[in-house]
Amino acid sequence: MITRERLEELEAEALAPYGHRSRDSRGREYPEEEPHYRTAFQRDRDRILHTTAFRRLEYKTQVFVVTEGDYYRTRLTHTLEVAQIGRTLARALGGNEDLVEAISLAHDLGHPPFGHSGEATLGRLMAEHGGFDHNKQSLRIVTELEHRYPEFSGLNLTWEVREGIVKHETEYDVSDAEDYEPEKRGHLEAQIANVADELAYTAHDLDDGLRSNLISIGQLQGLTLWEMLRKSIDWTTDELDELTRHRLIRRLIGLEVSALLESTQQRIAAADLKSVEALQMLDYNVVGFSDEYVTMNQQLKSFLFANMYQHYRVVRMQTKAERFIQELFNAYVEKPEILPKKVQARAQTREFYRTICDYLAGMTDRFALKEYSKLFDPATLP
Repeated sequence: MITRERLEELEAEALAPYGHRSRDSRGREYPEEEPHYRTAFQRDRDRILHTTAFRRLEYKTQVFVVTEGDYYRTRLTHTLEVAQIGRTLARALGGNEDLVEAISLAHDLGHPPFGHSGEATLGRLMAEHGGFDHNKQSLRIVTELEHRYPEFSGLNLTWEVREGIVKHETEYDVSDAEDYEPEKRGHLEAQIANVADELAYTAHDLDDGLRSNLISIGQLQGLTLWEMLRKSIDWTTDELDELTRHRLIRRLIGLEVSALLESTQQRIAAADLKSVEALQMLDYNVVGFSDEYVTMNQQLKSFLFANMYQHYRVVRMQTKAERFIQELFNAYVEKPEILPKKVQARAQTREFYRTICDYLAGMTDRFALKEYSKLFDPATLP
């Protein structure tokens, strides 16, 4: 059997000096004996994978509410795509694949139902009660809300995985790393997970937008990256069949990953990094695109925001979602007796509004819709 010690030796041989070795982890809040056949980061990954919060991602919105169809991305499929891209990047850059995978699998655990609309609504409703942020909620889930062990709350993950969750940031998410050395940048694996997230959602949102006919190929004409994709697969017609769409999205991911690796390696070489600490003390992220790709990606993102995220069909879903969350929240606050007994008990021993927020944030789209019907539709049995 290949033991944990041997796996740690293989890590030490394979990783770059600035990649996190699991044997050098700062450990867990509650000391545990590590298994004989898994590294600490592999164990963290497995613990995240088996959580209730992870399973619920299957029925949480990415862009489309789950009732819109079975073929569009959900939080779960998005998370798996982020993990796959993240492992590819880590392998090529000498980072720890297992650490990247663990962070990637956990990065969206704290998202409430109905995507960013649900988060914005909970943030507004909780403004006077500590606010709401899905990054902080992800950390809350893995440190407090998941109950699977008699000795402690949460999953007792290693410091490095928790740090990676806390320092998750993209163009739309800003991290708040209080208690996790905020003066330091995210380690290499955290930076990889962050960029893999952006790369994944840009590619799959374009894919889902084309599939759903929210955007057309005519609208995309003139975008630098789109024209580059067309040329790269020698596609000259205006007919977009399913196979061609797959080719375009596959090529988009391939081009982005290759460009990202090239620019990142150039920054790493220029910085002459010798340790994890040296990388984290830089005043810039080493994992990122060149200026050329930043410009092209921003052009595509701006297009998607204006033509997909602001499409009237999506905005209508967002408007309904805001109403669902707000009315459920108000009903629970005004009459907590309608909450499940376990939630009522927690509300009596913990902060009242935060307990209601935790309950709502943990819902899937499907469960929230059913709960709304039970409370507000006279024809639905409670």
